[in-house]
Amino acid sequence: MFGDGNSVASVPTAATRPLVDPFGRAITYLRVSVTDRCDFRCVYCMAEDMTFLPKNEVLSLEEIDRLASAFIRRGTRKLRLTGGEPLVRRGIIDLVNSLGRHLKSGALEELTLTSNGSQMARHAEALFAAGVRRVNISLDTLDAEKFARITRWGRLPQVLDGIAAAKAAGLQVKLNTVALAHENAGEIEALMQYAAAGGHDLTLIETMPLGEIGEDRVDQYLPLSRVRRDLAQRYTLIDLPHRTGGPARYVCVEELGLQLGFITPLTHNFCESCNRVRLTATGQLFMCLGQDDQADLKTVIRRVATDEAAVDAALDEAISRKPKGHDFVIDRRGARPAVARHMSLTGG
Repeated sequence: MFGDGNSVASVPTAATRPLVDPFGRAITYLRVSVTDRCDFRCVYCMAEDMTFLPKNEVLSLEEIDRLASAFIRRGTRKLRLTGGEPLVRRGIIDLVNSLGRHLKSGALEELTLTSNGSQMARHAEALFAAGVRRVNISLDTLDAEKFARITRWGRLPQVLDGIAAAKAAGLQVKLNTVALAHENAGEIEALMQYAAAGGHDLTLIETMPLGEIGEDRVDQYLPLSRVRRDLAQRYTLIDLPHRTGGPARYVCVEELGLQLGFITPLTHNFCESCNRVRLTATGQLFMCLGQDDQADLKTVIRRVATDEAAVDAALDEAISRKPKGHDFVIDRRGARPAVARHMSLTGG
């Protein structure tokens, strides 16, 4: 176990001022990829023949705890654990339990997790006990054959069982669906009805140009502006002011009683309100999902075992380079992805 009251991260320091970027945006949301490994190979996220990181390059759970705690001390209020698939990381529940101390102290408002659902049935109760109250689970189709094709290695019943287990454990479930023109464009209403029947929220996501995946994103790209326009012809969509700290914009689908979100990095740039940064499993801090600029925090914490002033200085320097927005574009003239790294490395 780690992260107890004697840890260096819990010792008060003078550096407790909020992290604010050059555009006046306070950084209150940290997404941490605890592993680049996954038991699926989703066509929009990974190549099928992925080469994963050597274990010695990946942050230890104690190092993740130390960096996350440094961000919390500097004003982070929401922490999301991602992957890869975070629940395949050995000892992940120990990490969640340790980070839960910040919920108990009031320093952290929310500890959440994004998952493909494959391991959720095993871990849902432990996540709830550790203080997690909300999880995001990916679900791109309700057709078992199509699900196997999209995920390459996944099985739909396993994920549906995971969703049911999360709900039974008391976790609020938000379903994430990547909109794919040739796979699930005709299934969005069915997914909406499934989500509404289970009492879940649903968020639709445009495919993002990250990493070589062996697929053509141009052919799969489905603008959510078009999806929303089509839905508005059959449903009453009421804009909601609700925000969860992420990039989604929400509507209420009146006929279904469903909260439906749209994440549109391509058809509607959401950068003006960006309050988040992303820490990779290797300790690289990306100030923007759509840019390659990064800060090496792993080297800092491995060089200075107890010097939190050095960590604070590294955070200040990194946030001073946070850009105003991303450079995402999907264009047939551009053969390479906008960003070379895979989504599984950055953590979404």
